[in-house]
Amino acid sequence: MSRPRWLPVITWVYVAWSLLPVLIAIRFAFNDGRSRTSGQGFSLRWFWTDPTLSVRNDPTLAAALEHSLVLAGLAMLLAVPLGTALAIGLQRWRGRGSGVSNVLMLLPLVTPELVFAVGLFLLFTSAFGFIGLGTTAQVIGHVTFSISWVVLIVRGRLVMIGNDVEEAAADLGAPPWQVLKRVLLPLLGPAIAASLLTVFALSIDDFVVAQYMASGADTTTVPMRIYSSARAAPTPALNALATIMLVLSLAALALAWLVFRRRPESLSGLMR
Repeated sequence: MSRPRWLPVITWVYVAWSLLPVLIAIRFAFNDGRSRTSGQGFSLRWFWTDPTLSVRNDPTLAAALEHSLVLAGLAMLLAVPLGTALAIGLQRWRGRGSGVSNVLMLLPLVTPELVFAVGLFLLFTSAFGFIGLGTTAQVIGHVTFSISWVVLIVRGRLVMIGNDVEEAAADLGAPPWQVLKRVLLPLLGPAIAASLLTVFALSIDDFVVAQYMASGADTTTVPMRIYSSARAAPTPALNALATIMLVLSLAALALAWLVFRRRPESLSGLMR
C-alpha cells in the first residue's frame, strides 16, 4: 500500500499553525518596547530588568507566579502518594466492586472541567462551608483531578513489571512490607517521578478549577492573571509571565516522558 503523499505536509502545516500564536506571544515577551504588536528590539526587560513592570518587580505578577508554584507543589505532595497507593490497591483488587471502583477512578478524566469546577464550588460553599473558598479549596480541587492521572501512570508501570518480581521476593522470605519497600517502590520510581512532574504541569496550567475555588487577590494564579489582563492593554510582562509558565510546563512534561521511559530494573540488581 502506497504512503499518502500529502499526509506529512498536512501534519506539518497543522503543527506550524498551532505553534504560530505561541511563538508570536513568546517573541513579544522579549520586546524592548511596550508594544505587543510590533517588534521593538530584543531585551529581557519584561522578565526582570524593568524596575516596576517586569515579572520580577511587579508584585501582582510575582505573587501570581508564587501562588501557582505553591499550589503545584502541594498538589504533587498530596496527589502522588495517594494516587500511588490507589493504583497498587486497584491493580491488586480482584473482588466484587473492583470494576466499579476502576470506572469511578477514571471519571475525573472524562468529566468536563467546568462541570467539575462548578460541583466543587457548590460543595465548598454549602456542604463543606467550614472549608470555604481559597487556597485549601484550590489544593483539594487540583489533587482531586490529578489523582486519576497518577493512577493511570503508576498502573501502567505495574502492568509492565508484573507479579513475578514480588512473588520471587516473597519466596525468598521477604515480608509484605519489605517487598513493598525494597522491591515494588524502587521499580515504581520512574512512574512516581513521572507522576510528580505530570501533576506539576496539570496544576500550574489549570484555570477553571483555580478560578472557581479562588477567594481573592491572594489566591490568583498565573492563568487567572493572564485571563483577567489579556484584554486590558497589558504590557509584554504578561507575555513574559506566560512564557515562564510554558517553559515550566514543557520542561515538566519532557522530564516525565524521559523518566517514564526507564525500564524496570532486574530483581537481582535490587537485591544486591
